[in-house]
Amino acid sequence: MAESVAAAAWILAMLATFTLAHCVDDKCAACNAVAGELEIGLSNEKPRNHLDMRHRLDSKGQREGKLIDYRVSELRVVELLDGLCEKMQDYTLEKRDSTQLEWVKVDDWDQLTTDKQEARAHSKAISTYCGRIPVNIYCSWRNL
Repeated sequence: MAESVAAAAWILAMLATFTLAHCVDDKCAACNAVAGELEIGLSNEKPRNHLDMRHRLDSKGQREGKLIDYRVSELRVVELLDGLCEKMQDYTLEKRDSTQLEWVKVDDWDQLTTDKQEARAHSKAISTYCGRIPVNIYCSWRNL
């Protein structure tokens, strides 16, 4: 569990450091919403064994290759990020008071009391923001 929290913290640090969102005004709140959905994914994760990449045999018939811990594997990252941005389409921006806006998960769009068209526009904005996160991280790493 501690490794999951550490992984989430690392991903949050990367998100906060490397992302630029033009259509999302409050990037911190949007990042927190994405991080919250990522934490849900981490908490729903099923325990997995190591990834056995020993598919070749050497000249003596012994298996050759790596045994990779799933917790630090690229497969885990891919599985956690797969579908994350689509899940963000369930979020919209809601006023908490006259000055504070917060990203909230919408359970039933038909029961929404605010302007549905505006709520859907916010939903698309955060989904687009989420989609740019991996690209921005990749581009930032390439430029280092």
